[in-house]
Amino acid sequence: MGVKVSVIVDVLNPGDTADACIRSAMEQTMPADEYEVIFVDDGSTDGIAERLDAIAAIRQNARALHLPHTGSPMRGRNVGLAAAAGDYVFFLGQHDRLERDALARMYERAVESDADVLVGRLVRDWGPPMTAFERSTSRGDILRDRLLTVLTPQQLYRRAFLEEHELGFSVPGSRMGEQAFVTRAYLHAKVIAVLAEHVCCHLGERPRTEEDPRAIVKELHRLLDDVDMYLGEGRQRDRVYAHWFRQAVLRPLVTSKFADSSVDRGAHFRVAQELTERRFPERLDRHLPVQLRVVAAYVRAGRLDQIVLMANATRKAGLRADLTEVRWDAHVLVLGVSVEVVTGDGTPDRYRVDGDRLHWIPPRALDTKRLPDDITDITEAVERARVELYVRHTETGLVHFLPLTQEVERIEDGRRRMRVRIKGETRLDVTQAALGEPLRPGQWEVHVRMFSGANQARSRVSRPEGPLNCLGVLAQRPRMRLVVPCWSDQGELGLAVEPRSFSESIALVSPGVEVRHIGGHAYVVLPVPYVPPSGGPPLELVMRGTGKRAREVCAPALVEAGVPGRIAGQLVAKVPVKRLLPGVEHLGPGAWMCSLRSSEEEVGLRFALEMRRGRIEARPAAAADPEHSPMGRDTALHRLGRRLPGARHIVRLARAGGHRYLKD
Repeated sequence: MGVKVSVIVDVLNPGDTADACIRSAMEQTMPADEYEVIFVDDGSTDGIAERLDAIAAIRQNARALHLPHTGSPMRGRNVGLAAAAGDYVFFLGQHDRLERDALARMYERAVESDADVLVGRLVRDWGPPMTAFERSTSRGDILRDRLLTVLTPQQLYRRAFLEEHELGFSVPGSRMGEQAFVTRAYLHAKVIAVLAEHVCCHLGERPRTEEDPRAIVKELHRLLDDVDMYLGEGRQRDRVYAHWFRQAVLRPLVTSKFADSSVDRGAHFRVAQELTERRFPERLDRHLPVQLRVVAAYVRAGRLDQIVLMANATRKAGLRADLTEVRWDAHVLVLGVSVEVVTGDGTPDRYRVDGDRLHWIPPRALDTKRLPDDITDITEAVERARVELYVRHTETGLVHFLPLTQEVERIEDGRRRMRVRIKGETRLDVTQAALGEPLRPGQWEVHVRMFSGANQARSRVSRPEGPLNCLGVLAQRPRMRLVVPCWSDQGELGLAVEPRSFSESIALVSPGVEVRHIGGHAYVVLPVPYVPPSGGPPLELVMRGTGKRAREVCAPALVEAGVPGRIAGQLVAKVPVKRLLPGVEHLGPGAWMCSLRSSEEEVGLRFALEMRRGRIEARPAAAADPEHSPMGRDTALHRLGRRLPGARHIVRLARAGGHRYLKD
């Protein structure tokens, strides 16, 4: 049987950071005689070349090729492609990582759909979500399936297809060259398939490099010539052109990097102006959001000063997403959201009313006298405004979009002024949210992204005013699993699926702590998402002083059951604040870090107690003592911990790989 897939890995001085990539490529579930891995070393000097030769010497399906140093992965990919023997090829970066069954799944789907290009699901830990993976399809369309949002070369390509159309990477190349290669492959392909239900590759973050604007422009001209060749005049070609106008020309002009770089921005602006004049006529502007329409008008008018002002005025604009409802309907979490664009100072964006038309109001610093009204008109765009709600796994970066019912509200706000707000509701069923499959265990953040006539922005969903809803619910399929809504220290909504232990489930929601003073005593009351029929293991609240003298005070904790599915339980600890008997430890003035201790483990809590003038108050742990806080350390493991709504002990517990709470 011949080779089915060739994996081409470009390598340049990765040090130890390529270990995960190498292991993922060599340890695939596809039989070793059915795939090969070609490592192409670009003149590395850190010893990786010898390691690759050693791997190739003991693994029959591995080869190591060595090139003179070029500083770019493009030539190496072309050399690897020329040496490949597989029916399909997959380009993998040295910081990327394949899932173990990725090649087998992608090859099976590619053969099944007879695809020239198979786009397997990618996940990353930065940037906006990839909307192309909302669903799988065996006949993808560049625009309808938003494939232009996935222009990384980490995809499966039929090798004969690439050779037939002489597709390769430009040398030395750039990010634009990579994107141009993928776009050309999309244009030439008869069949593009999308595999969305399974993660295939985890993208590592590549180091940023300075690129020559004129080299980017040269590559863009060649790409647009190919677009002209394969797409006739009309709306489809205009939308493809508008994508590149937006991403390659206009967006870089409104970044803080451009606004702050007074030395190079003049040359950059002249290049953008020349490119706009030659390739991007005004009719394309109707496919742009209003802010970029204004930027395009200033580019054509040669107003660099206005573009710099706009970049500075809009750099802090964003999105505010507030929860209006959090409740459980059986095992389905119902979330109501209210989403609105805000200006740099945090106030809602307002629009000018002119008869039955609605206009975006540019920042006051701009010279808008010569801007025609049709540039700022957002009437139709507001009617099409929409919100996307999605959950993101904090450890893997995996994203799943949620179904959302929504409506656009126009709110009068003074004379001839109006605000636009979108209200929506989603039903998050953890047993089906992952494209019909259950959400995997772990921590999930809840994000929102809004597309309106004035802006496109994304944000975390913030908690409503009032007490936190920390009620956990048991999802019954495919097995009994606890699901807990929880909140970050900044009040951002998250979801914990299958906490590892009873103590951890309480630690996740510990920001909902209350301290009650009754009859001269202090009671620390914590919400308990779910109380098992057994009542849970015996617990005690451990408080450690942050002063120079190490002190520890323990208080037995009593767990009280709530109403399953309706009211969370609570844990109550009576804290000694005065010395009642000789030798009895008590809380004194200062800050005290808190944790829960059982017979098997101790889990850090996300609050600290501070005693002043005989009264105890709860504060976020990091604010009380960053050094002792579970979120205050700065190792790689604790940087991961800071993304979780847990703490130092939760990260340690996760690393230990203990049994999960309620696991059968």
